[in-house]
Amino acid sequence: MSILKEIQEALAVLSIPEKAEFFPRFFKTGKGEYGEGDLFLGVTVPDQRSVAKEYYSKIDLKDLSKLLSSKYHEHRLTALFMLISKFEKTKDLTVKEEIVTFYLNHLSYINNWDLVDSSCYKILGRYAFENQKEYLLKELSESEEMWHKRIAVVGTMHYIKKGSFDLTKELVTRNLKHPHDLMHKANGWLLREMGNKNETELIAYLGQYYKEMPRTCLRYAIEKLEENKRQDYLKGRI
Repeated sequence: MSILKEIQEALAVLSIPEKAEFFPRFFKTGKGEYGEGDLFLGVTVPDQRSVAKEYYSKIDLKDLSKLLSSKYHEHRLTALFMLISKFEKTKDLTVKEEIVTFYLNHLSYINNWDLVDSSCYKILGRYAFENQKEYLLKELSESEEMWHKRIAVVGTMHYIKKGSFDLTKELVTRNLKHPHDLMHKANGWLLREMGNKNETELIAYLGQYYKEMPRTCLRYAIEKLEENKRQDYLKGRI
């Protein structure tokens, strides 16, 4: 049996029919962020991580490509967990570059929030930060594809963790008026994390741009501020 088939069967054994039925309904009611036509096995994220931990060292990028292009959401997420492990475990810069190239070549399959959140800042953001490759994120932020913009913005989470906010502010500002609510959530989430690290810098940024922010973005950004400061920004906005 091939490694790919073994992984697929391992996930199938862990599937929960009730949960597999839940996700399509969740999407159809407008509450989810999944693509039309996605299928769901119903495998929990901890189980997917467990499978990924077992197989990441045994599977090559060619088979990961097949898993990442699967119609099943759990196949794609497990593939990204394995890709993250490969990236984190290797010390070889050439191998890291191969993984980043693979990631960028498969963006069409990384098309919902679960997949973006699990991978972009752990692979792309970390690589860009550690190797001074900010242009990779800037180029994605200029894409016409909403998920590419979102990947670029959330990729800056690694910059925030290191206390560097300039690229985050630049990409958020560039996409502040993006018409899609999912982008507003990503922007707001990043600004909120910036505030957790440096409230003074967030307040300075809000002072310049908060009137231009969509409501969703603003509410996420000010969520952790003290009540009196939140009210200052909310007046006339909500």
